[in-house]
Amino acid sequence: MDTRYDAIVIGTGQAGPSLAVKLAKSGRKTAIVERKLFGGTCANVGCIPTKTLIASARAAWMARRAAEYGVLIDGAVRVDMQQVKARKDAVVKESNEGVANWLRGTPNLTVIEGHARFIGPYTLAIDGSQTQLHASEIFINTGGRALVPDIPGLDQVDYLTNSSMMEIDFLPPHLLIIGGSYIGLEFAQMYRRFGSQVTVLENGPRIVSREDPEVSAAVQAILEKEGITILCNAKKLQAAKNGADVVLSYGEEGQRGQVAGSHLLLAVGRTPNTQDLGLDKAGILTDARGYITVDEQLHTNVTGIWAMGDVNGRGAFTHTSYNDYEIVAANLFTQEERKISDRITAYALFIDPPLARVGMSEAEARATGRKLLKAKMPMTRVGRARERGETQGFMSVLVDAASKKILGASLLGIESDEAIHGILDVMYAGAPYTTITHAMHIHPTVSELIPTMLEDLKPLE
Repeated sequence: MDTRYDAIVIGTGQAGPSLAVKLAKSGRKTAIVERKLFGGTCANVGCIPTKTLIASARAAWMARRAAEYGVLIDGAVRVDMQQVKARKDAVVKESNEGVANWLRGTPNLTVIEGHARFIGPYTLAIDGSQTQLHASEIFINTGGRALVPDIPGLDQVDYLTNSSMMEIDFLPPHLLIIGGSYIGLEFAQMYRRFGSQVTVLENGPRIVSREDPEVSAAVQAILEKEGITILCNAKKLQAAKNGADVVLSYGEEGQRGQVAGSHLLLAVGRTPNTQDLGLDKAGILTDARGYITVDEQLHTNVTGIWAMGDVNGRGAFTHTSYNDYEIVAANLFTQEERKISDRITAYALFIDPPLARVGMSEAEARATGRKLLKAKMPMTRVGRARERGETQGFMSVLVDAASKKILGASLLGIESDEAIHGILDVMYAGAPYTTITHAMHIHPTVSELIPTMLEDLKPLE
């Protein structure tokens, strides 16, 4: 059976649903295809469930610290992991069903459940059946999944990914995590606060290696203070089974270390869901890592086909995926020429306290050859942090000395993930840093100390 549409969206992550609804409302006969989970990674196995779990872990951590605040709890603080999972599942269900119901309730939009594969440039087959869909506009939003590294012996042991971690309702006695970056560190702190022993193994010389060394060192100190073991330079990993335990060995010959744990989590990156889309049948190009090649406005090399979200390799976050939708929609519907290079890098590591980042790192700013100004302030000077009893971390900002424009910022501290947006908005406005120093901020907040910090800018040698 052949069905013709004006537009087809493949995948219901962050970009797909909003675009499908907008296409349908514009009068285009539209279909959206989902093979598994409405809402994609974020709603089901990414942002929403992990941040829900982080909230439970923080509650346990604060309960253990209650006496510091004059609050006495009789008896030990216990964590019921089945209840923790049940709470997470309820939040996920609300998000998942919300997306599905929104799409199904949109006039002129057909929701199709199944696996779509290209059998030609503008033709899709669903689940290998006789059903074929045709459209002159096709938008790919199939996301990504956890990367499974090539580690000797890994095929002989049981391991978890960020997705399968969502299914466990027990406390791993000793959780081994391969990967000292954003996903791995969020799970490390979360499960340490739940009560697990946690060991993180990082191949490189430092964790969160895309950050400046001072940031990496501060994050490591925060996590180690909570009892997390971090092993950097854990090269040439090998995995083995020893009874019920997983054993990881690492290091150079003659200097190899070994650690055993009850469970293993892989957190070494993501890979795009492009291997089973039949892209070759449509002539759609990918790069060496499997990401769909797109231009500044998310067009693939095939006219009338776009790729949005994690599948295009131009951003690895929910917010970059949604921004992809905004770029495509602006160019399609309002002829506003938006493009990927318009956006400023912005993301957060949601440990506690969070790390928020915008723009360039110090290393990136130095590489431009500009004369730079830098301001830095420890969180011990922030009244909100002292009042909350959470003074770990620091804030730093980089400024172009000639233009006075902010080039980047790293905020590691309580509520940094919210405070960073004042800096980000000024950067988008192309305004000088004095826009912030001349503003009156609310007291007592984290943001109120950013103008104070900027008043102490110094040349960066």
